[in-house]
Formats: sequence, structure tokens, C-alpha cells
Amino acid sequence: MTEDVSTRSPGRIADGNERTAHPDPGERAAHPDPGGLYGRLKAYEGRSAAREGVGKDLVNEPMIRHWCEAMGDTNPAYRGPDAIAPPTMLQAWTMGGLSGHTDRSGAHDELFALLDGAGFTSVVATDCEQEYLRELRPGDRITYDAVIETVSEQKTTKLGTGHFVTTRMDVRANGELAGTHRFRILKYAPARRTPEGRRPRPVVNRDNAGFWDGVAAHKLLIQRCTGCGELRFPWLPGCNGCGAAEWDTVEASGAGTVFSYVVMHHPRFPGFAEPGTGGAGGDAPYAVGLIELAEGVRMISNVVGVPYDKVRIGMPVRLEFLRVDEDLELPVFRGGEGG
Repeated sequence: MTEDVSTRSPGRIADGNERTAHPDPGERAAHPDPGGLYGRLKAYEGRSAAREGVGKDLVNEPMIRHWCEAMGDTNPAYRGPDAIAPPTMLQAWTMGGLSGHTDRSGAHDELFALLDGAGFTSVVATDCEQEYLRELRPGDRITYDAVIETVSEQKTTKLGTGHFVTTRMDVRANGELAGTHRFRILKYAPARRTPEGRRPRPVVNRDNAGFWDGVAAHKLLIQRCTGCGELRFPWLPGCNGCGAAEWDTVEASGAGTVFSYVVMHHPRFPGFAEPGTGGAGGDAPYAVGLIELAEGVRMISNVVGVPYDKVRIGMPVRLEFLRVDEDLELPVFRGGEGG
């Protein structure tokens, strides 16, 4: 493994097609600092966010296997008696799980309470940067320290107005520095752009405009690298396999299966109601599936046509296009007999 490798992993929002969640690079300063808030936020830079944290599990083969299965990563380096952990799992060994973290500092909680109190109550992960210094192997004990590295001035983005907060985590394996993980979020007050009761509009940009043009024509288009032929979804400006920038598209057949799914119970949102499958008006839960298409790529969308509690992994589904309102149509997948 090459040392000192950095990677950026943008956060994603799922609403029928995965899309980059971070704001445009051209985000701008919003307003002068009201009431000296930025000065108070800035004072938290350099303070500890977590100290002497300990990973809840040793680096272990089952977690590596689950990760590789979920990511579709078949690299042989991650299997067998001399297996290493995928480098991008660096953060996974530090996560608190459902029981949460017990090692966060008072400064971390104070900073977030200050942002919440100023009205910046929403949060979205925007990107991360990782640097790998040492391979992780099953049996390694993970410890870490984290620091609040930067707090930005107030910015206006397409999501809303708020502050970017970057934390840096130094991850150690058996006491030896193994890598660093910088994680950036936006704490913001949402911009109201969607009328009450309507689905949020998809973010269309130059990287994914062709996908949405296909949807308008009732075609589900998958990118295909013209260098190595690898299919990819969601749409990206370059190939993950060979790095080539040139690509064309293939039209999906529409057949697929439910690879995984979640049922959304809260928050209740009228724009996501499907009449006839357990309620209307946004009062009923609904299923969001990770669909494995017959072509081999996966995408996130709603599973419709069956009650949310009847969706199952392996269920066959078939593509259809759902007219949400007068100017929005989305690809969804129908389960049951129509699948």
C-alpha cells in the first residue's frame, strides 16, 4: 500500500439517484457576523473534540467481509490469512454505533449547542479527507484523538446558510499512528425552496444532467467507460476502474432485485406518500431500497406497489416512472407481481 495517500469521499443524498451533498464550490459568505457569533465559534478551533477514544472492536475479519460485500470490493488483499482492512474503513473502526460515543469533549458539545442556538439546527456531511500511513490488520486495537480544526465564516449554499466545521481525527493502531481522517460538515438553517407537501427537487448539475434527460424520456441510463467498459452508477465525471474521462451510456433493462432496504418512519413527509400502500398524506412509512439492476450496478430509489412491511431482500422489482407532480418524474421500482 502506498503511504500518504489522500482520498476525498463526498457525502451523498439519496432521492432516486445518489448525488453529491456538499454545496457548490462557489459558496459565498452570507452576512456580516451578527452579534459576534463567528468570533465565539472561532474560539473553538484547536480544541479537543475527543481524547483517548478506543474503538469498540478490534480490527476484525467479519467487519471487513461485510464492508467488502456492501461495496462490491473483491480485492484479494482483503481476504485470507494475510488480509488487511480496506484503507477507506479507517473511520469505521472509530464509530460509536447505535449506543453512540462516550468520549466526545465538552468543547465539541458546546460548539454544536452554540450553532443550534443560533438557528443552524440542520446538518449534512460534505466531504472527508483520509491519509493512510499504516495498513490495518485483524487484531489491531484502534485508539484515536480528535480536534476541532476549523470553523468557517457564515456561508450561503444551495442547502441554506450556516458554518462548515472540520474535525481531524488521528487514528492509531496498537499505539502507532495509522492515518488521519478529516471530516467536514455543514451546520445550517435550511433554505425553503420546496412548497409544503411537495418532494424536494433533485440537484441537477453538469455531471448528472444526462441522467435526468434520460428520466424525462423514460430511460434509465447507466454510464459506461469507453476505456475499460466498466459500468458505473451514480454518474461520475471519471471512471473508478481505469481513470478515463470518456464515457457513453447504456439503457437499463428495468429489471432488478432489492439488495438492501430501510423503512422510513420519521420524519413524516407528505411528498413521499404513495396512496394505496398503507396510507396517504405522508402518514405512512415507506420503503427505500438499494436496488441491484440486472446490469450489475446499484441505485437507491423507492420500492412501490407493495406495503412497506412486505419488502424483502432479494425481491424482484421492475423499473417504472412515477409522476410526482406537474414538473417532477422519478424512477422507482415496483415490487410484487409486477416485479
